[in-house]
Amino acid sequence: MKLGELASRLGAELRGDADLEITGVQGIEEAGPSEITFVANPRYTALARATRAAAVLVDPDFQPIAAATLRVKNPYLAFAHALAFFYQPPVYPPGIHPTAVIDPTAEYGEGAHFGAYVVVGPRVRLGAHATLLPHVVLYPGVQAGSHFFAHAHAVVRENCVLGDHVTLENGAIVGADGFGFAKNDAGRWEKIPQSGPVRIGSHVDVQANACIDRATVGATEIADGAKIDNLVQVGHGSYVGENTLLCAQTGLAGSSVIGANVILAGQVGVAGHCSIGDGAILTAQSAVSHDVPPGKTISGSPGFDNRIWLRAVALFERLPELARRLSRLETRIDAGLDASAKRNSSAAPSPSPSTLSLTTEDRSRK
Repeated sequence: MKLGELASRLGAELRGDADLEITGVQGIEEAGPSEITFVANPRYTALARATRAAAVLVDPDFQPIAAATLRVKNPYLAFAHALAFFYQPPVYPPGIHPTAVIDPTAEYGEGAHFGAYVVVGPRVRLGAHATLLPHVVLYPGVQAGSHFFAHAHAVVRENCVLGDHVTLENGAIVGADGFGFAKNDAGRWEKIPQSGPVRIGSHVDVQANACIDRATVGATEIADGAKIDNLVQVGHGSYVGENTLLCAQTGLAGSSVIGANVILAGQVGVAGHCSIGDGAILTAQSAVSHDVPPGKTISGSPGFDNRIWLRAVALFERLPELARRLSRLETRIDAGLDASAKRNSSAAPSPSPSTLSLTTEDRSRK
């Protein structure tokens, strides 16, 4: 593809040779003379100057560099669109593999692809262009909209409801039993039935080996546009708002309420029944056991305001030095106090003989 054509497709302003032939997309350090790359962070400006790439996607105000530039408001998004021009994922033609097991009461729309050993249970309803790759299992009563895509070994449990354009990556589990147990009089744990389904909106991605538990009662809900990363745990009865990101290994205890446009970075933990307000950000490895107001950025475990946390971390790194300085200061203070006490002792006048005799006489009278 010519660079000029690529710029036109991306809606970018081209500064450079429109006739350059572009064969692919690469990272800024790996890109060669027939590939494009991108810079979305000013920290990589030096790499942009030195890159061997044919062209670089940058924002409109980026400084001139030797390579051609495609200037666009959102270079990272443009890079994603460019990738789609050069990389096409496998296409799965309509058809049912002979080893797939489809219950006669199941319904599915046109263009469905069911791979080897797929199991589709009773009363399942799927929209058009569903793609189920090998070993996907849909329990009874599952519903999904159009363009449902389930990679190998994904599982959707009974009566769960999914919207349009939902993607489940390998090993994702939707609707497994929530972790609910009650201790009986004999001190043993009894399982609490998990009767409520999972309801997932449209344009939701659930990455590999993530688990979204069904609810004890009611439902566990994931709103439109949410993205759930690998190994995330969403506890029973939780709610996740629109366009929220739950990054790798994040865990939500039961009945968590996560607002819209929230970012929970890797390994974040949220205690049960806590609410995270719209637009809040919890940085990596944060943990909260309290509600978080909208728009707040939280860090640490236990979590608190990110600005205070940054100052505290900077201070924490200096603690060994501060401890040594404090120890030296205490030694100097102690030495000064000892010297002062000795000076005061040597400067005090000795008692006169008459004072001593009076003291003796007074004691004898008592």
